[in-house]
Amino acid sequence: MYELKVEGMSCGHCVSTVTKSVQAVDAAAKVDVDLATQKVRVASSAKLDDIKSAIVEAGYPVLESSAV
Repeated sequence: MYELKVEGMSCGHCVSTVTKSVQAVDAAAKVDVDLATQKVRVASSAKLDDIKSAIVEAGYPVLESSAV
């Protein structure tokens, strides 16, 4: 499980874009986006760096990330 602080998310479209970008790396990933706190929790076997890169490439800066 990873937790990432992602900047710039403000709506349902943002949630969908971030979710799809993570699932492009790992189709089985479970993604939970909290717009209020700007946090994304990801349950995935993919590498954290790959997930971060996918989110950044989708246009959302990752400010912090950690394995939890």
